[in-house]
Amino acid sequence: MHMQRYSSAAMKMMNFHRNFLALQTPTNPLVTNKACDVFINHRGIDTKRTIATLLYDHLSRLNLQPFLDNKNMKPGDKLFDNIDNAIKNCKVGITVFSPNYCKSYFCLHELALIMESKKKVIPIFCDIKPSQLALVNNGTVPDKDLERFKLAIEEAKNTVGLTFDSLKGNWSDVVTSASEIVIESLIEMKSEEI
Repeated sequence: MHMQRYSSAAMKMMNFHRNFLALQTPTNPLVTNKACDVFINHRGIDTKRTIATLLYDHLSRLNLQPFLDNKNMKPGDKLFDNIDNAIKNCKVGITVFSPNYCKSYFCLHELALIMESKKKVIPIFCDIKPSQLALVNNGTVPDKDLERFKLAIEEAKNTVGLTFDSLKGNWSDVVTSASEIVIESLIEMKSEEI
């Protein structure tokens, strides 16, 4: 009989997953069809083909319901309606900050909505430091949104997150760490409901 050894991180992840699944019952599911567990906020040109999709796939394999725009939306869906609804109904937000993140109105709109909804936010600073986050206004941000976006960025800067250097880091490690934090957070939230 061959015995496989697992790292302490792998054992911890398996235990979290077991505990999380144990909290779900057919009569009291943690997940509903209209709510997602995790909303993944990211800048597509920087992270869609890397960390955002890896996170989505990993969380899906753990029987969670993540939301990623290109995975959950189909042609004909109303962009803002679907994204805003997913944010309002999610339990946790993962925000993947990247070099071009703050140049996107859509990213900042999502971030502001996540912060205003008082969701738990797990920032991942991918190839950028928190101190480098700053609103980029090239005249396309409506005045009514400027303050919202500035406040959301400041709150994100002051939230403990994961840092990742894509040239030196291991994608698997950051995805696993983020997933563990998500599961811990969901277990805590579910415990508080009981």
